[in-house]
Amino acid sequence: MASLHSRTQLSKESIFAHMSRLAAAHGAINLGQGFPSNPPPAFLLEAAQRAIGAVDQYTPPIGLPRLREAVAEDLGVSPEDVVITAGGTEALHALAESLYGPGDEVVMFEPYFDVYIPQARIAGAEPSMIPMRLTDRWEVDLPALERAITVRTQAILLTNPYNPTGSVFSRSEAEQIAALARKHDLWIISDEVYDELYFAEPPVRFRELAPERVFTVGSAGKRLEATGWRIGWIVTPPGLASKIAGMRQWSSFCSAAPLQAAVAEALPIARKTGFYQELRESYGRRKDLLEQGLRSLGLKTFAPAGTYFLTTLLPDLDAERLVREAGVAIIPGSAFYLQNPAPRGLFRFAFCKTADEIAQALERLERYLKQIKA
Repeated sequence: MASLHSRTQLSKESIFAHMSRLAAAHGAINLGQGFPSNPPPAFLLEAAQRAIGAVDQYTPPIGLPRLREAVAEDLGVSPEDVVITAGGTEALHALAESLYGPGDEVVMFEPYFDVYIPQARIAGAEPSMIPMRLTDRWEVDLPALERAITVRTQAILLTNPYNPTGSVFSRSEAEQIAALARKHDLWIISDEVYDELYFAEPPVRFRELAPERVFTVGSAGKRLEATGWRIGWIVTPPGLASKIAGMRQWSSFCSAAPLQAAVAEALPIARKTGFYQELRESYGRRKDLLEQGLRSLGLKTFAPAGTYFLTTLLPDLDAERLVREAGVAIIPGSAFYLQNPAPRGLFRFAFCKTADEIAQALERLERYLKQIKA
């Protein structure tokens, strides 16, 4: 009897889809999966309306030229080094297929974003996990990172700002990671889809430290509150864009043409009108609302420096029971760990929701905590 290949074991439902499905089934407020409640900005929607009917056929696998130029202008890179993808997830998949294969290792940090490990394994490589230290904040264990590098290591995969912790690498940490990559001749894949979502100093861009070995992943969906549009990009080291585009042509071939055109029009508008600053301020208020609310319940929280995620400790709570009994969906920390134990009671909250949703979730959580203590 014919059977599916064993790699399909990697295709199980993600924790994010699972918790969103449970949230919908139980009428819970979904602070789990990171999609915004707010609509995309009007200037993006209007650009899409103009593009539909005008830009509707295949684009080159490397991307619509005008979008590559818009991304390059925004990031201060050459359009020749930009590849447009079907969101950040496909960008990461194309890089996994391009940079490593059977017998290779990829160094990653724990907690990690869930797509990293299946993508590495589909390419035939194995992850080597470095746990981040959690004291009063999330810290990088740089000595452990260097100890994990072997002759089989091909790349260091990281995210900055960091999902799920909300932390941001300091310049010193980034410089030391770049130095390690040079010392051991490794690629760096820098997942920077939250590059415009930070609350203090802008995060360091790894490609500025080691442009010859850094691949940067970006996302219009995260920047422009349109996660379902699936428009992302890769900035490659010089001369490698065509090779990466050649790999991704075998998956989606190209991203949705009118949405590429719309993002090309919207990116300079977002920059010129201060949209990103307004977005940061809005998320900052919602971050503070959630953080202050959790702390008022006596919970330990770890303030994020970026992204729209916040980690906290809720010892002895089960995520699925919380959905069913409290009507609040969040992501258990165990979902972000593979080789090391998650801190006891760790959960991730998404605050890319409305202030009313956050306030209601806090009220439900408060009632539930009182019930289980009674």
